[in-house]
Amino acid sequence: MSDWQSIPCVERHKQFLEKLIAALIDCTFESVSRENPVLRWREPGRLQDIINFNLQEEPQSQDSLLEIASKVFKYSVKTGHPYFMNQLFSGLDPYGLAGQWLTDALNSSVYTYEVAPVITLIERTVIRKLLSMFYKEENGTMIGDGLFCPGGSFGNGIAINLARFSFRKKTQSSKIISLNLVLFTSEDAHYSTLKWANVCDVEVVLVKTDEYGRMDIGDLRAKILREKSKGNYPFSVTATAGTTVLGAFDPLIEIADICQEHDMWLHVDAAWGGGLIFSKKHSALLRGIQRADSILFNPHKLLAVPQQCSLLLSKHESIFKEAHSKQAPYLFQKDKFYSTDLDVGDKYLQCGRRPDVLKFWFMWQAKGTSGFEKHVNHLMTLSALFKEEIEKRHAFKLVTDSCFINVCFWFIPPSLRVSNSLYNYNNLLNKVAPKLKEKMTKRGSLMISYQPLREKPNFFRFVIQNSGVDKQDIYYVFDELENLGESM
Repeated sequence: MSDWQSIPCVERHKQFLEKLIAALIDCTFESVSRENPVLRWREPGRLQDIINFNLQEEPQSQDSLLEIASKVFKYSVKTGHPYFMNQLFSGLDPYGLAGQWLTDALNSSVYTYEVAPVITLIERTVIRKLLSMFYKEENGTMIGDGLFCPGGSFGNGIAINLARFSFRKKTQSSKIISLNLVLFTSEDAHYSTLKWANVCDVEVVLVKTDEYGRMDIGDLRAKILREKSKGNYPFSVTATAGTTVLGAFDPLIEIADICQEHDMWLHVDAAWGGGLIFSKKHSALLRGIQRADSILFNPHKLLAVPQQCSLLLSKHESIFKEAHSKQAPYLFQKDKFYSTDLDVGDKYLQCGRRPDVLKFWFMWQAKGTSGFEKHVNHLMTLSALFKEEIEKRHAFKLVTDSCFINVCFWFIPPSLRVSNSLYNYNNLLNKVAPKLKEKMTKRGSLMISYQPLREKPNFFRFVIQNSGVDKQDIYYVFDELENLGESM
């Protein structure tokens, strides 16, 4: 029977949805069980035999759809599994998941109050709360504004556009072309800055980092002066609070001083490290962030909010409207029956926009600010334990000291433990991590990422966002790596 109408019908769909929801609930708990694998690896050709990915002319039955859903779950990576430590996101928070399901049931879009009244007020509440945390309140007065972004990369791009807009507004000079505008960021900064600089037609100068991955202040000063001597216009610095690989925090206070001296926009990419703002114990790593003109923060990273949830905050209250507003008359009419200040969509680059705030707000309601603080502190404790274990075990070696979640290390197989003076030692070590990654992935026992960094051979990067992980899981990671690598 053809079932083409896009509206739920009790007779045709209730039983199907009940079965699917029951299966999803079972999947939720199966996916985080240590008794089950992180993934069931299959080569692409084998997966295509298991799941028919082709699209059909005629509709599939509901039983077939339930079978498809079961296979999709079975052969997908379980990112909520305690042994999934592969990316800067992980975990499967039950309240976040509930908020996600609620979001999908509403199928809303956030641009006008009339279409999304509840979500609009939730979004305003969360943005104001985060502004008060990152920028503090000066004399009790609320400062700044913010918006939700479809990911941190997009947020970094908006920040570049805001910086460019602000510079042009200040100079009011038509003689300054985009090619004269220069942005500075560290060589370890997220690659999205380079991509968006191409979109915004500005040049990027990469600043050297020290041994810990922090931006070199002396090199930043020298390169700003060099660009000025060429007749170019340094207009912005993108600093990072928690780099992707090493987890480094750029010296924000010193960078802010330089930006103030040269009248430059300071953007802080705190996509990864921004969650520390919830921890009284560890928020000192963010010292100076309140001086930033804009701040990127991804709750879906350190706070383990479900994908995706990303915000861009700015201390300049009207900057988003000034830079983006086009007042489309078919959406943002001036003669509405309610206050048009509630129609937030015009300050966004997008039109249709998923309400990513709902799951974050729902989690916040369930845990409270204190719950997020306990979550962050737990992760930092586990990270410190991981580092201590590396220093105890002769098969492991730190790449560099760390101050955050990231712990970067080499696994040294038995064949390389005798001597590191072999003429091709680094070449041999470079092959270890990829081979171990293949073994753990095909076995489904663990997922942890590796990468090279400049002259350093491939190394592993331990990161964690899942506060369901415990000390025994940390010991498991070491034991599993040793088991997999013992024959190498």
